[in-house]
Amino acid sequence: MIRNGVDTSPSVGGTTVAASPTGRLDTGLALTTSIVGLVALVTGFTTPPRSGPFCRTDCLSYPYTDAAAFVTRDYWWLYPQSVLVLLVLVLLVRIHAVGPRTAQQFSGIAVALGSVAVAVLLIDYAIQVAVLQPSLTLGETAGLSSISQYNPHGVFIALENLGYLILGLAMLTIAAVFSRPSRLERGLRWLFLVGGALTVAALPALAITYGADLEYRYEVAAIAVFWITAIVGGVLLVRWFGSPVKAPPRAAVPAREQAGPLPPR
Repeated sequence: MIRNGVDTSPSVGGTTVAASPTGRLDTGLALTTSIVGLVALVTGFTTPPRSGPFCRTDCLSYPYTDAAAFVTRDYWWLYPQSVLVLLVLVLLVRIHAVGPRTAQQFSGIAVALGSVAVAVLLIDYAIQVAVLQPSLTLGETAGLSSISQYNPHGVFIALENLGYLILGLAMLTIAAVFSRPSRLERGLRWLFLVGGALTVAALPALAITYGADLEYRYEVAAIAVFWITAIVGGVLLVRWFGSPVKAPPRAAVPAREQAGPLPPR
């Protein structure tokens, strides 16, 4: 901090330590992400599957028009999930802004990938909330089966698979930002590496295993990994954003008596 022309920032080992000017905003954003992630996890796990491979009783079948009985309860999970993916994108932007310059090419790619993924997911979720819900309630069911969330191999699942696959690539890329040897950054690096790798690898693995019967198996796996990564990552990022940033030490200036003689005028 500069006061009256004097640098009053705290010093550690001769190195000036400065806090990010947006530290409170960033830590609040990270904490909010963890909280919203917990809400999304609870609402997601308490929404029972009505069709597909994980449904056990009273399952809906094509054309899924009987789903009107479950509106609006089955759509609650989409609201915190939409907020969560948007918060994660903002976190990627903030990591790109305050991270080391040497890694900004990676964080920039992560922001680009995250933007595409979140756009796909928000459009997908908005269609369910703004189109499917009122249409089912009003009995306007013609042509809805292909885009219904109850269709285990419909447009909704396909867009989710695409969105979370790209989001997994963004997590893999953002891991490169956390390259310092501290325990905190190692934890963040491994969290995003493992979370991203599992999300990306699960799609081809499940597709090869189940083939045309993939249905929403990848969606469930990818969202579960995403919840864990977002919740734990938010907690760790609270510490990362709140930690002081050490500036590189200034070059030593030789004392006047140690300096060489002044050149003749």
